[in-house]
Amino acid sequence: MSSSSRELILTSSRDGSIITYEAATGTVVTRFSGSQIPCRGLVMAGRGLIAASHVFDDTGAGSINVYNWYSSSVFYNFPVPEPVAPLIATSDGEFLFAGGVSGSVFCLSVSSGEVIRSYEAHSKAVSSLHLNDDGSLVISGSEDGTIAVVPTFKVVVKDSTEEDLILHKWKAHSDSVTALTSGMGTLVSCSMDCTCKFWNLGNSGDLKRTVAFPCAIFGVALDSIGLGFHAAGADGLIYGGVVKHGIMELQGGGYEVNAWSKSHGGSIVSLVLLNEGKNLVSAAEDGNVWVWDVEKGEVTMVLGTTEMVSISDMIVAKGIGDFGVRKRNNIAVGDSGEFFTTSGLCYEEMIKTMKQITEIGKDWDVFLQNKKRAIEMLESAIETYERLLKLILKEAIKAIKEEEEEEKDDEKEDE
Repeated sequence: MSSSSRELILTSSRDGSIITYEAATGTVVTRFSGSQIPCRGLVMAGRGLIAASHVFDDTGAGSINVYNWYSSSVFYNFPVPEPVAPLIATSDGEFLFAGGVSGSVFCLSVSSGEVIRSYEAHSKAVSSLHLNDDGSLVISGSEDGTIAVVPTFKVVVKDSTEEDLILHKWKAHSDSVTALTSGMGTLVSCSMDCTCKFWNLGNSGDLKRTVAFPCAIFGVALDSIGLGFHAAGADGLIYGGVVKHGIMELQGGGYEVNAWSKSHGGSIVSLVLLNEGKNLVSAAEDGNVWVWDVEKGEVTMVLGTTEMVSISDMIVAKGIGDFGVRKRNNIAVGDSGEFFTTSGLCYEEMIKTMKQITEIGKDWDVFLQNKKRAIEMLESAIETYERLLKLILKEAIKAIKEEEEEEKDDEKEDE
């Protein structure tokens, strides 16, 4: 079984749905509902939970919805002080970082939902967030074009002081920072200003290379050895770049950048490498998800459903076979204590269970709709009955008054 068979592709939209595909086959595994997710607003919180930014329509208040793999509806909700968009999580899933519209970054405990602390990173909204490879740095980009770097340990420690919290901050782009990624000691930032810039992560703010494109870039994927990158164009094209003269020439050497031949029908919002870098998955605003052969630059599989009108974000969940279990000498122990292997059988059973849950969710939705209609009919009948009672009462009062008037007239005649 290839590594991609243990990977799931998750796409989100602003219309309230998250769709999960099996990377190896493109099969829709499950769906989640209840979150209107902005760009960069979807993340895996460890291996067992999914977190999504959400804004309530009626109040405009910000929140973060959390899902588990065994239910299509929101598992629990974390309120935040303001609407947030980009999310990242530590590898152990203990902490979430959320970028706010004011330029502040919020750190939340996943176990309690409590906002541990926040800090003012930028003068405008936070547009992207990233954790470096070892998770030691929280890196944020903003609509004001700046990038800020903060040591993670200073943020997650509740009682740490604000003094010298930001390690580095600099003006990186002339327009909004759309995405951040890092690898091999290099930080890459993408922007609406049609450039990707390569920075020395060990000495943040030290520019190594600027690569210009014919359009805004909304995402970038680096290969595992740092010799190549793939950029997501607002024109629907993927741009592939390689270092001409090897990794040591990154500072002074040139790049070859070429657009792949096939174009999405809308801006590409996210790119992620699959199958140990052999495949690349791209998700576009037009609702389509394509899996590419990296070496050939050709589409090998097209994903998508009629219900996903527009995609706001796309991520890949890896190591899916280990979700929700505790290992004991290569044997997985379920929450109720049962034992089963962590081989492909476990994976297949989990996929089957998730599909069953999805079907149950559909049946439950139908039940809720029928229940809602029944309640509406009952409410209508009660309302009609109330009007009838009021009419009967009105006629009864009128008859009583008429009878009283007649009695008064009779008394007068008797006098």
